[in-house]
Amino acid sequence: MALATDLRPGDIFKYEGTIYEVIQYQHIQRPRLAPLVRLKIKNFKLGTVTERTFSPDEKLEDITLDYKNLQLSYNTGDTYNFMDTETFEQYEFTKEQLGEITKYLKEDTPVTMMMYKGEILGVKIPLKVDLKVVSAPPAVKGNTVNNATKQVTVETGAIIDVPLFIKEGDIIRIDTRTGEYVERVK
Repeated sequence: MALATDLRPGDIFKYEGTIYEVIQYQHIQRPRLAPLVRLKIKNFKLGTVTERTFSPDEKLEDITLDYKNLQLSYNTGDTYNFMDTETFEQYEFTKEQLGEITKYLKEDTPVTMMMYKGEILGVKIPLKVDLKVVSAPPAVKGNTVNNATKQVTVETGAIIDVPLFIKEGDIIRIDTRTGEYVERVK
């Protein structure tokens, strides 16, 4: 058991039979009143994010997840097939189960599958991925007043805002948490 004050972003706990991941932690000290802990938490099953307020001494069930390293073998339509890199077991996920990360998945992308007591909770993709630009409109001359950007399409079909100097064929690094351009890869 862990106290609410012990939790930090990235920690995983079980509360009222549901498994959550802490996204944001805030300790609130109130004058003449007991302090509170406000957590922004993500439900692993539903993928929803909510805010909950806990008493600092409230006990939450601390859990340990099992992780497996997988690699995307191929995808057919809305089905993505992954292979365990150690045992070569195959796992299949739908586009709906994977959610937003499908925009950044290409063949051989390494991912981490999270499990709790044999139940698959989800898949985590690396924080940054490198993707090739397949379609980029030319930069418009004179469009450089403030931090000008344009939209390009990468090899997975995702549309990303990038600086004007990015052209077709470039490899760019993308932050998978925000979907934002990070840098051009040489």
